[in-house]
Amino acid sequence: MQKAYKKYFWIFVLPTLIAFTLFFIIPFVLGIGLSFCKFTTVTNAVWVGTDNYVKAFSNADFLNALWFTVKFTVVSVISINVISFIFAYGLTRGIKGTNLFRTTFFMPNLIGGIVLGYIWQLMINGVLAGFGVTITTDAKYGFWGLVILMNWQLIGYMMIIYIAGIQNIPTELAEAAKIDGATKMQALFKVTIPMVMSSITICLFLTLTNSFKLFDQNLALTAGAPSRKTSMLALDIYTTFYNRNGWEGVGQAKAVIFFVIVGILALTQLYLTRNREVEN
Repeated sequence: MQKAYKKYFWIFVLPTLIAFTLFFIIPFVLGIGLSFCKFTTVTNAVWVGTDNYVKAFSNADFLNALWFTVKFTVVSVISINVISFIFAYGLTRGIKGTNLFRTTFFMPNLIGGIVLGYIWQLMINGVLAGFGVTITTDAKYGFWGLVILMNWQLIGYMMIIYIAGIQNIPTELAEAAKIDGATKMQALFKVTIPMVMSSITICLFLTLTNSFKLFDQNLALTAGAPSRKTSMLALDIYTTFYNRNGWEGVGQAKAVIFFVIVGILALTQLYLTRNREVEN
């Protein structure tokens, strides 16, 4: 069987590899090259060196979007993972109706980002109307609105992953901790959490990357208002590329910077958390 796999390996891999090369690798490499050019289409690109990157880092909107995204990501990653783990821990304690709760909590993840953004915009504006403001009146309303939306969408998804991790813990470990006189809190921090580090790694990676790359929810909920103070990086790149004539190269440079930042953060997080994983 192994010889047959090796013999026909490329026959099965080649179609996917060709598609991946044509629609990902080539556009990606071309995009990096265009970030050093001034262009309106790929056929009239003119090399300008690092001018696009200088303009990107000199752009107040980009720096504001970067800082806003970092703050949003920190708050969202912590809140989503803490709350989803609490829910997962509670739903593995033998509570009645566990399957119903799991399904209900997971359902928000099935709703598209644009639809979700407009739904929450209506609800939040309905609440804020009593105070004579809207979600776009002040950047703090948009910030917390995005945090609430992100939590509502992802908590159920992360909860399912944590439940799988908790249920995979050998029962003899929990029994041994109980025999040794460990309290519930000691068992949680000394047994449960170390044994679900693989789930924590996955959930941190998903929440970190999804929070940093947030676009459609941001577009639907605030569209960057007021005065682009609630624009996240993805929305700022989109606005730069499509709404500012002559800044296509700068938008492409921002996209490359965005990719590098997300890549560094994701790889660093994976390295740090995987080193703390415990094998069953």
